[in-house]
Amino acid sequence: MSFIDEGKNQAVKSLNDVEDLIAKAIKKVGGRKENDICKYLPMTAGGYMHHFTMRKMKTRQPIELVSLIEKFIISPNKPNVVKPKQRAARGSRKKRDQITFTKNQLERLLNIARQAGDKEMISVLSPKKSLMAYKRDLIQSIRNGNIDQDLWNGYVEAVQNQQAVLSFANEQHHNPFQN
Repeated sequence: MSFIDEGKNQAVKSLNDVEDLIAKAIKKVGGRKENDICKYLPMTAGGYMHHFTMRKMKTRQPIELVSLIEKFIISPNKPNVVKPKQRAARGSRKKRDQITFTKNQLERLLNIARQAGDKEMISVLSPKKSLMAYKRDLIQSIRNGNIDQDLWNGYVEAVQNQQAVLSFANEQHHNPFQN
């Protein structure tokens, strides 16, 4: 028998030992499957071990897994369940103070602003167009012989925004470590 074959046999033997220990741990905690022991194994970052992590450890770090199982499940008379890691509540990143409007409500507000002649509200409520959309609309209005100051202002704003983004990107490219 060569050294390589002996190493494979040792690996298979240790994998069988890990499987036996896992079965023993499942029985001790009164579980039915392998995943049931995860909640008894604490992690350094807080909370208990994820079942994917345990599966990886079985093959990649069996000695560490065995020591964790022995320390937290086999050795104690009554193993303790680890509290789950605190996570952010669902929807916690949503802004609570912002009012959202449906498309129809937004159109109605825009029409009211147009009737009142409130240019600022019109610009805030108007959907933002891309630079190409402004160019296309400007060319169309010129062909039709119409002058639309709001369209021109929107085009100028879109060009300025594009230039600001490009200059920021150039700064970051030339000075990547500058804050």
